[in-house]
Amino acid sequence: MRTAYEIVIIGGGPAGMTAALYACRARTKVLLVEKALCGGQVLVADTIENFPGFPEGIKGPDLAEWMFKQASHFGLEVKTAEVSGVELKSGAKDGFKVRLQEGPVLEALSLIIATGAGWNKLNIPGEQKLTGRGVSYCATCDGPLFKGKDVAVIGGGDTALEDAIFLTKFARKVTVVHRRDKLRATKILQERAFANKRIEFVLDSVAVEIKGTDRVETVVVKDVKTEKVSEVRADAVFMLVGTTPNSQIVKSLVKTDEKGCILADDDMKTSVEGIFACGDVRKKLLRQVVTATGDGATAAFSAEHYVEGLI
Repeated sequence: MRTAYEIVIIGGGPAGMTAALYACRARTKVLLVEKALCGGQVLVADTIENFPGFPEGIKGPDLAEWMFKQASHFGLEVKTAEVSGVELKSGAKDGFKVRLQEGPVLEALSLIIATGAGWNKLNIPGEQKLTGRGVSYCATCDGPLFKGKDVAVIGGGDTALEDAIFLTKFARKVTVVHRRDKLRATKILQERAFANKRIEFVLDSVAVEIKGTDRVETVVVKDVKTEKVSEVRADAVFMLVGTTPNSQIVKSLVKTDEKGCILADDDMKTSVEGIFACGDVRKKLLRQVVTATGDGATAAFSAEHYVEGLI
């Protein structure tokens, strides 16, 4: 059985939900396919301070809920399923087939790829073994489990410092380990982190091993300049060292950069006519909720015009 749509949006984060909102308002026959809950990484954000309209910030799950409700108000159809692959029919103007892990093959005249990105792993000894036993990639999810404990954060960007600050609500001490002598996070986050007495910094250092029998006990760090090795006491390690784009389902079709980010122009058009990309899966300078929503709106508008030219 095949089900045909004008636009199929793959991914239900801020970019995908915004694309869906615009497509639904344009009365396009659209389906959003999301393998889990709509919201993406926003669902694990404690507080978002830089999304316009919320002067005191807004909880990530709350923002995701409002986005979903708004798109649903205009008749959004959502299918909970994991996409296993995407392929051309006889030619791009004939549309695309979207294959699911389970369920019918979907057909669409146009696709919007909004699959976001996943957390990077360091792949150091002890990381895989102790994942879920103190090794975590989500401070908002697991931070409350370590009240009164010592924890470590690996990374020096915005997410790492935001989560380090968040963890001080629970942890006795937060040790931030960063490979350079300067942090990459925005200045306001650096100011807040340096002013927080519960946060300590181990700079010019990389994590090389996580030790523990049944739970995380220490993080082995190496000074990149002196090569001196030491251990940081920690009951949990939060790995916040960037993301990798979830572009696997279309990498054989569209052009990507060396990291796998989909190459798309200002109109969100990819190298394949009829396929558009938006949000964190796309190569771009700034990966934020506000830029994802802008991408999503543009992708939907471009897809609408593309479909209008076919029918």
